[in-house]
Amino acid sequence: MSQITEFKIKQTEIPGLLEIDISLMEDERGYFQEKFQKEKLVAAGFPESFTPVQQSVSYNKEVGVTRGFHAEPWEKYIAVITGKAFGAYLDLRPGQNFGKIVTIELNPTKAVFLPRGVANAFQTLTPDVYYSYLINAHWSSQAKYQSVNLKDPEIHIDWPINLAEAIISEKDLNNPFLKDFR
Repeated sequence: MSQITEFKIKQTEIPGLLEIDISLMEDERGYFQEKFQKEKLVAAGFPESFTPVQQSVSYNKEVGVTRGFHAEPWEKYIAVITGKAFGAYLDLRPGQNFGKIVTIELNPTKAVFLPRGVANAFQTLTPDVYYSYLINAHWSSQAKYQSVNLKDPEIHIDWPINLAEAIISEKDLNNPFLKDFR
């Protein structure tokens, strides 16, 4: 029997941030795909230590919904189920890569693995984007979360949709700036 889904992994400029290509089986009915298959992912270079305990989904109705930057105290496997999103990743870990940014367009065949200490933000490029993520710790209101303001002048990201026209929560607009982490 042939393999249903193949995973190809590429290391990005941010250490530990992985860009993952996911194949799919398509026919006249639509497609089938394994979004996360640990054995195949590990064989392709994925961290064997990642053991998800929770899956969360963010549904984004409109084009231009922009969320982030958020860095949680866990690792995260991010995959878009439907639609397209522009992902931006910001290294908040102390050291020479602090402040480094990588952007990746996410769609059903492109996922990312986010190491602890790297913040993520995304902007929807199509309506009805289902943005799914697996995490290796349970969400808790007592956990320490880091957030950075999307409009930080120190962060130079060419967002597909200008942030002045994007749909952004008040909470994200009031996040601290990168300079506050130094």
